[in-house]
Amino acid sequence: MDISFALTGKGYVIVAADTTAARSIVKMKVDEDKIKVLSPHLLMAFSGEPGDTVQFAEYIERNIRLYQIRNTYALRPPSAASWIRRALADSLRSRRPYAVNLLVGGYDTSTHTPHLYWIDYLGTMSEVPFAAHGYGAYFALSLLDRYHDPEAPLEEGLATLRRCLDEVAKRLVVTPEKYKVKIVDKDGVREVEI
Repeated sequence: MDISFALTGKGYVIVAADTTAARSIVKMKVDEDKIKVLSPHLLMAFSGEPGDTVQFAEYIERNIRLYQIRNTYALRPPSAASWIRRALADSLRSRRPYAVNLLVGGYDTSTHTPHLYWIDYLGTMSEVPFAAHGYGAYFALSLLDRYHDPEAPLEEGLATLRRCLDEVAKRLVVTPEKYKVKIVDKDGVREVEI
């Protein structure tokens, strides 16, 4: 049961994901990092089948790093999201499709704008101001729709995320204990406590 949220604001993208690794009714781990740093200004939160998520996330991470080494510059967020969507769509048409849902967030240093992409396991991609995957999406999307402000400063964005996490804790039967929260902006990627 993976839960991930993301939202954009004035010059930043906040990505949060629970840290629980569980299978059926068994909790195996409580410190799993479900957010990959793909480049200095690009993050990807992943959820889905445990084996698929780790394998696909590492495949994406290594190939984006290889692109950066070969070309001496990193992919911009729109290009990276399109390539990730294509890789997921290609796997869907193979014998071994990945059951992975993604939130790709990044800061474009050339246009100085944040980008957030919602990608599902079927390879559907959409650029969105806020997004969620998992059971938490049932409770958080209405809150994000009401309280999200694309021009909000970082503190207000974190307060909106806190509302989402509190609502999930209050209403979901099996609530994750902890979340990892990462921010990407003009200064790069950093992790914050919430």
